Amino acid sequence: METHLGDGGSVDLDHTRLEELAPQPLLTRDYEIRPALVYERLRQRHGPIAPVDLLGVPAWLVLGYREALQVLQDDINWPKGLENWRARTEGRVPADWPLGPSLEVNHILIQGGPGYPALRMAWDTALKPFQDPRHPAAKRLKAVVTADADALIDLLAQGGPVGVADLSAQFSRPLPLMVASHLLGFPGSQGDDALMDMWRVLDAGPDAEPALGRLLETLTELAVEKTKTPGDDFPSQLLAAHPGLTVDELARELFMLLGMTSDHVGILISNTVVEVISGEGGVRASLSAGMVRETMNRVVMRKPPLVNFVPRFAAQDTRLGNYTIHAGDPVWVSSAAAHADPVFSGTMESGSTISSRAHLSWGAGRRQCPARELASMVAAVGVGRLFERFSDLVLALPADQLPWRSSPFMRGLRSLPVRYELVPGAETAPRPARGTALGEASAAAPDPVAQQRSSLWRYLTGLIRR
Repeated sequence: METHLGDGGSVDLDHTRLEELAPQPLLTRDYEIRPALVYERLRQRHGPIAPVDLLGVPAWLVLGYREALQVLQDDINWPKGLENWRARTEGRVPADWPLGPSLEVNHILIQGGPGYPALRMAWDTALKPFQDPRHPAAKRLKAVVTADADALIDLLAQGGPVGVADLSAQFSRPLPLMVASHLLGFPGSQGDDALMDMWRVLDAGPDAEPALGRLLETLTELAVEKTKTPGDDFPSQLLAAHPGLTVDELARELFMLLGMTSDHVGILISNTVVEVISGEGGVRASLSAGMVRETMNRVVMRKPPLVNFVPRFAAQDTRLGNYTIHAGDPVWVSSAAAHADPVFSGTMESGSTISSRAHLSWGAGRRQCPARELASMVAAVGVGRLFERFSDLVLALPADQLPWRSSPFMRGLRSLPVRYELVPGAETAPRPARGTALGEASAAAPDPVAQQRSSLWRYLTGLIRR
């Protein structure tokens, strides 16, 4: 079969290999600034699936909504697991490929093969107490989230009842990390150094590699502690549901929960704030009606935090879109591009306050994000407390000048500068002690000495603009 592409050339779709197509680099300056334009160019040239270059490694990028569902819902023909990657098996993936470290940590997000079903079942079991709103553990966790959100707003308010702040650095990013510290059961403020290292890893700066080493070491120590002294926290629940996990395997799962959930939730909070205060009518209307979850749902359709899922691989030669995907080819599904596909976006009414649940922000099929309810709860509480405690929030920059950070997986704001005015005398929730077990009453006051020694709290204090 031969097809004509946008530049007038033609390709034998059934026989041309991915590496022979000379794919264009995806992660360019244009992609960082205007990813929607990059997706549209690829769609016009190639159709619903396009060959791209990911930092020197060729891959297929799924742009079409129907094709994305086809891949995400079919674990047999499109499995996960790096062992299915032909180029890697043949030694054609560079040892220093920048994306290698994030894909080589074999946790539930990456893993394929026969061990996955038992691990996924254990995750679902371990998360259930924290995701079922009727369960006491979920109610206690929600109280912790509310208290941590209020503590961050109180700290920011030390700069005055009216002022300027970076809501990304001072609220959206630290909140899910603080909640994760409770969920993982770090003792006292010990987890704060790990949270700071997680921040460094996510930012992928020059200190990311040593930070990753320290973080994995800390999580391994925590895993050892939980095997000896289990508690009412996620690691203990996961061990109880999957007793065969080794210490190293447990540490990798904790790394995934800490990193993926925290970055996803932080971006979701910031994106929701921007959509509300930049004046998009439907989002404002749904928030004013008390529909915080509906507001976030509309936001993830327009600006999903997770823009590209980790790769899957063709189990056999398969037609997808205008191309034949050969066995072992890596296939990256882009939720952001799929949401922009007219097949999906054309069904949305711009003025409606009710959005579709058919979006792909949490994935689809059996491998849909296991922590989606937990992440949604944390983000909803965070957004809710912001708009309850601030009487006025205004962007300090025009919305189209806000600085974005893009990676192969996530897209979020580098900073969210706002001018704010606090509601006078607004009530705050009692702040739980750092590391308070979720099975205990969580209204104890924090130890001031421990708080002062906390690296996270010292960093946040340094950001206060008086």
